[in-house]
Amino acid sequence: MRLAVIGAGYVGLTSAACLAEIGHEVLCAESNAEKLATLERGGVPFFEPHLAPLIEKNRQSGRVQFCETPHAIQESQAIFICVGTPPLENGEADLSAIEALARAIATQAQSYRLVIEKSTVPVQTGRQLERHLSLYGRNGLSYDVASNPEFLREGSAIEDFFHPDRIVAGVASERAAKQIEEIYRPIVEDQFTCPVHQPCENRKRPRLLLTDVNSAEIIKHASNSFLAMKISFINAIADLCEAAGADIDRVAEGIGLDRRIGPQFLKPGIGFGGFCFPKDLQAFVRIAEKFGVDFSLLREAEKINLSRPSRFVEAVKQELWVLRGKKIGVWGLAFKPETDDVRFAPALEIIRRLLAEGAEVSAYDPQAMAKARAVLPGVRYCDDAYDAVRGTDALLVLTEWEEFRDADLDRVRSLMERPLLVDGRNMFKRGEVVRHGFDYVGVGQSTHSSAPAPVRP
Repeated sequence: MRLAVIGAGYVGLTSAACLAEIGHEVLCAESNAEKLATLERGGVPFFEPHLAPLIEKNRQSGRVQFCETPHAIQESQAIFICVGTPPLENGEADLSAIEALARAIATQAQSYRLVIEKSTVPVQTGRQLERHLSLYGRNGLSYDVASNPEFLREGSAIEDFFHPDRIVAGVASERAAKQIEEIYRPIVEDQFTCPVHQPCENRKRPRLLLTDVNSAEIIKHASNSFLAMKISFINAIADLCEAAGADIDRVAEGIGLDRRIGPQFLKPGIGFGGFCFPKDLQAFVRIAEKFGVDFSLLREAEKINLSRPSRFVEAVKQELWVLRGKKIGVWGLAFKPETDDVRFAPALEIIRRLLAEGAEVSAYDPQAMAKARAVLPGVRYCDDAYDAVRGTDALLVLTEWEEFRDADLDRVRSLMERPLLVDGRNMFKRGEVVRHGFDYVGVGQSTHSSAPAPVRP
């Protein structure tokens, strides 16, 4: 099929590359002229594993073309809406880009179009799309509106697209259902060779879940909100473990072994970040309010999450006594590993609080340095992980990159003024770190383990 993907952000660009890989011809449109020029030159405006070579492969073959929005609308059979829905000051989603695109489709498309929401939107947005397409439609436009929410995780988005747990599509007609089935047939029926992970034969085929449009829109917000609650829940349990003298890692393991619960998202730390969970949680609360539903449950999850950076900084302060003038090394700036995304990253909020207390911060991240530097001044950004700890009074681990796990801890200790490791992700095992001569502080671990005092001449 000839598909249009409007919006070349994380979701749009990943979807365009993957849809092309499974055999479709994709017109990927971007309204930002600078970003469009970068894409046309073969560049990728953000880091996502495997994405750049996948785009280049399909760009060279002609299955992906980058263009302006009118061309994509006019030349496609189906249109994926992947534009941004950033939060407004009150937490609601800003739908202005979707509204503008709906008018553009209505006035520029000719004949039939399947218009597919892939952006995260409030329930009943599909109805508004239908209304705009009807009100502003020209040139004999006929259409169907579908909701096809994305469940891509930054850092593993390519694998998630090719091997999803499920594909959700909200449709209102048999015609729309058949087109959605045709678009995703290669994935549902495993009719393609996975370019990322081989072999793929043992993977369970995903289910294509067809629903009404309203239900599909709710599924996306409900899924992200549930996962956010799970993270906040285990972080609250971690606080209890610290106070009561329990070990959060063992508690989380015991909870996760229950098949009804599972171990995913039961890892304590400094809280969730990124653009999806914080935004979607706030938006879902606002959506519920509009329908008269009290979602104070989600407000509490958000409250717990917002408290994590200050609680972590307080733990650092307890170890160092006074933060003013202290030199602190930071490993990790992105909100999670395998991405350069620093939006709503807990690491950045922690650093802001340290700077406000008068600390001197040296930081390193394998991918997120440029984006962090653009929004967070006053930090010494370092060339590698070892440079970030040189002469420091503490090392804070804020993103669990494998590069940090593989670091030479003896070398790290030798470079530090005081060998204190405060692990915001419980990435390291206490015993291992202590054996290398560190004082170690984790999340949800009440026992403070110190290294033996060095014998000084």
